[in-house]
Amino acid sequence: MLFVAFSMNAQEKKEAKKSQIVDVACGQCKFGMVSLGCDLAVRIDGKSYFVEGTNLDDHGDAHAKDGFCSAIRKAEVEGEIVGDKFMASSFKLLPITK
Repeated sequence: MLFVAFSMNAQEKKEAKKSQIVDVACGQCKFGMVSLGCDLAVRIDGKSYFVEGTNLDDHGDAHAKDGFCSAIRKAEVEGEIVGDKFMASSFKLLPITK
C-alpha cells in the first residue's frame, strides 16, 4: 500500500509555466520600490517584484529615452514568484506601441 501511494505521488505532473504580458521597468525609478540602485522589476496583478534571471543591462541603456529608468515597458515573461522576487525563466521585451 505504501509503495502505491509513493508511486502515485511520483507521477504528479507539474503545471506548465504560462507566458504573460507584464509591465517592466526600474523598480526604484518607476515603481517606487526600495533598493540600493536601479534594478529590473515586473508588475504582476498590481504588485511589483524585483527580477532574477535577467537584469537592466541585458536590454539596452536603462537611462535612454525608452530605457527602464525612463519608461514603463511591456514584456512577455515566464517564471514564478518566489518570496518577493520574480524568477524569470524567459523574458522578451516587447516593442513600444504608439
